[in-house]
Amino acid sequence: MPVSQTIPDPDNPILKSRETINPYRSALRSAGSRLLWDLRFESWRSRRILNSWKDKFSGADKAVILCNGPSLLKSDLSLLDGVFTFGLNKINLLFDRSDFRPSCIVSVNPFVISQNAEFFNKTDIQLFLDNYGVKKKEIKARSNVAFMHSSTAGFARDCSMSIDQGYTVTYVALQLAFHMGFRNVALIGADHNFAVNGPANKTVVADKEDESHFDPNYFAIGSKWQLPDLFQSEVSYMRAKQTYEAFGGRVLNATDGGKLEVFPRIRLEEFIRE
Repeated sequence: MPVSQTIPDPDNPILKSRETINPYRSALRSAGSRLLWDLRFESWRSRRILNSWKDKFSGADKAVILCNGPSLLKSDLSLLDGVFTFGLNKINLLFDRSDFRPSCIVSVNPFVISQNAEFFNKTDIQLFLDNYGVKKKEIKARSNVAFMHSSTAGFARDCSMSIDQGYTVTYVALQLAFHMGFRNVALIGADHNFAVNGPANKTVVADKEDESHFDPNYFAIGSKWQLPDLFQSEVSYMRAKQTYEAFGGRVLNATDGGKLEVFPRIRLEEFIRE
């Protein structure tokens, strides 16, 4: 029986990628990007802020990263009182229904930074943002904002120079947690499962309520966003897991349900009690 061929999606990012792997081009692009960033005063101001967070919590008990899957609403956030927490992207959409506030917020996707600029520009919460925000003049430089340069170097144990986005903001938060000195980290809301299918990293426009995140207006109708790359995310997660374990630490998954199985499972209550 003949196997039918699939019709290529002209918007698939793979079709737009180069045929050859050119290390010179990659090296020049990475170095050039870093050099252009260092020509800005903001690069040095942000690096000072990032350096001030280096090993600030060395020897600290634990930290929790709040991912943005629907299951986040199942987690008892009152358990996080007194625990250092990383909120991601549009975690502020949770604020109208909860008194919880994260210790800091991490965001690196250009679409998210643009869509959430109003909140980012008025909050007093510590922000760690991709330098896209300041380069496009969307985010104001302030004492509670550190802009980060993104590269593809792997897992940054020191984030003061560059970070690797690793196809998911959760990976960036794991690098920042390590940078700050945390070695015992748990994830919640990491569903690793999306209601929308399509080519990884493809830019799409939301045409209905968001069922992939904790708020139906996370990517509101008409908003641009990029489809997830779950495979590459798992590659990044494995790198983070191996790095933490190499230094005597661990990353655990305290999500209620979900499909992320890279990290050992634990109940949030148990993690907090330890």
